[in-house]
Amino acid sequence: MGKQSDYLFEQSKKYMPGGVNSPVRAFQAVGRNPLFIKRAKGSKITDVDGREYIDYVCSWGPAILGHAKERVVAAVQKACEAGLTFGAPTEREYLLAELVQKLMPSMEMLRLVNSGTEAVMSAIRIARGFTGRDKIIKFRGCYHGHADGLLVKAGSGALTQSTPDSLGVPVDYAKNTLVAEYNDLSSVEALFESQGQEIAAVIVEPVAANMGVVLPETDFLPGLRRITDQYHALLIFDEVITGFRLGTGGAQEYYGVTPDLTTLGKIIGGGMPMAAYGGRKEIMELVAPLGSVYQAGTLSGNPAATAAGLETLKILQEEKENGLYDRLAAYTQRLAETVRRSFGSSVRVNQIGSLMSVFFTGEPVRDYQSAVSSDTEKYARYFNAMLEEGIYLAPSQFEAMFVSAAHTEEDLERTCGAVKRIAGEMAFS
Repeated sequence: MGKQSDYLFEQSKKYMPGGVNSPVRAFQAVGRNPLFIKRAKGSKITDVDGREYIDYVCSWGPAILGHAKERVVAAVQKACEAGLTFGAPTEREYLLAELVQKLMPSMEMLRLVNSGTEAVMSAIRIARGFTGRDKIIKFRGCYHGHADGLLVKAGSGALTQSTPDSLGVPVDYAKNTLVAEYNDLSSVEALFESQGQEIAAVIVEPVAANMGVVLPETDFLPGLRRITDQYHALLIFDEVITGFRLGTGGAQEYYGVTPDLTTLGKIIGGGMPMAAYGGRKEIMELVAPLGSVYQAGTLSGNPAATAAGLETLKILQEEKENGLYDRLAAYTQRLAETVRRSFGSSVRVNQIGSLMSVFFTGEPVRDYQSAVSSDTEKYARYFNAMLEEGIYLAPSQFEAMFVSAAHTEEDLERTCGAVKRIAGEMAFS
């Protein structure tokens, strides 16, 4: 299986670290070589060896409409015909910003950038500029991109690689990042009690999705809003994953908690490299050229990316009225229930909307410590068995599974059937 993928991987390793351009793609956590993908359409991806899979990675989240959605592709093609990049303002930048602001009213002003990492880095810079303070609080196991100072007890690929801290991050820089425990308000309160006058902001994934999917407990997000208000610090929601996935208004609409700043990525680009950060007008007016917080980017607001993002958000807005998000949640819930019934007490499944994770542990998963108690070897067996069945899952225990609008009833039945068979096989092996 995968002869051409194996060949391409060996060739790639000659020129790229680990043969990949993002660590988790190397499949190290599941003990095999990665698949090289040739094309994708709807709910399916096809590798270079010609094998087709039902895809639940969805490019790690952007493909909420499925791959190569016709309207989105057509919008990009039309944009490309007019030119790939101008380095000058375009109408679609304004139209996209207007639509995002309508869907997420807390983003009174916003700036388009090229990646989630860039969005978070910029949001933290403006939080520091607005408050005049240097320190930030993040949560153990939450991943906010690979900027210096944020690779401290991070999740995602860093967690998979068992290197939650990165070499190359100066100690003097990282010391301004304070680490609290997700779903533990007392850990946040303790940091504010000791260093509150130095803390610019708290940044959080409102639904953690980089140590696997971990849901916020009832009082967690409102508690963060209360504490940051009390100490005149800012609350930043990293909605790179949850933005437009839990609903067109993101996690902040879903949970009814309004942050001061929001970062977006993935879905906002509709499959193209794009992200955004934004928030209260009085904060965002500090960004150059209006203010003295500097941030720039040659390709920010790229014409092809804004075309993809704008068309994607328009479709989501339209389909929301037709029950899209309810259908996505129902499909995902059925998958979650199938896994729970099939594997019993040996797994925990966390699910919200079209996000879910299967943890091979008998204990509830509510934070970093309970997530990393999972049996990663069992997950690797599960992943490889599902891959043999033609089901493409995240190649890591600590990543999310994504369901898209393109997944069909047939896809769901086939996936549930595979889960049942594999659970039976693993129970007797």
